[in-house]
Amino acid sequence: MSQQPAWNVLVATCPSRTSLARIANKWTAMIVSVLGDGRMRFGDLRSAVEGISGKVLTDTLRDLERDGLVERRAYAEVPPRVEYELTALGRTLHGPLLVLSRWAEEHIAEVLVARQSYDARR
Repeated sequence: MSQQPAWNVLVATCPSRTSLARIANKWTAMIVSVLGDGRMRFGDLRSAVEGISGKVLTDTLRDLERDGLVERRAYAEVPPRVEYELTALGRTLHGPLLVLSRWAEEHIAEVLVARQSYDARR
């Protein structure tokens, strides 16, 4: 029986680096967080993630679909309807990203104080 390779994001040639880069992207984190509530249409996603452009949302959704984290469903209707939802793999990412989002919200006051202190020394 073959063993799975020992992946290591610290190794330059490890393919897990691309996965980490995708996960660490701010738009990915926000989209996965929003889709954790269930299936959504493109326009609803764009409204839920303030500040994201249509192009960036499209590109990010395609990348997430390519990585197996999001499923895109197109319905043969007039006008066409397209919905996005997390796959089983994408749902495994939702919890950790939600924890990171909560950390950012809970600690932003401390981060802002630290930034102000740092900038005052410059």
